[in-house]
Amino acid sequence: MANRHLSRSIAMQSLYEWDFLGKDNSKLEEIIAKNIQEFGPGLDSQEFIRRLASGVIENIDKLDRIISKSAPEWPLEQITIVDRNILRLGLYELLFGDRQEVPPKVAINEAIELAKSFGGESSGKFVNGVLGTVYREIGEPQKDD
Repeated sequence: MANRHLSRSIAMQSLYEWDFLGKDNSKLEEIIAKNIQEFGPGLDSQEFIRRLASGVIENIDKLDRIISKSAPEWPLEQITIVDRNILRLGLYELLFGDRQEVPPKVAINEAIELAKSFGGESSGKFVNGVLGTVYREIGEPQKDD
């Protein structure tokens, strides 16, 4: 598994645990450290994981509003914790990430792969639908690059 993909997996698992345990920001670093030790010992760079997880939490209100607006038939509380956090992570990379480092389509594809690996049977399609909608609404950045 490539380092970036593994890092995203660890960030998503950490966000899942953070969300499941009541969104206590003071425990995030402890959760991340535990997950790195368990799932990514010897990982070259851990900064990417921390940047993703903390970026999602710093922008969670904006991200959740976008999810609610892009999937109006699915209230946020009814989206599974796994799918909800994959969407948050994918949206964070799509909207707030460095597009030179992670192009929008890569962010979407990575989120879809996480959904297929960790989510339910229809998670990949659901994540693709929500992120694709947002991507089109923001004008398909770098479409011609």
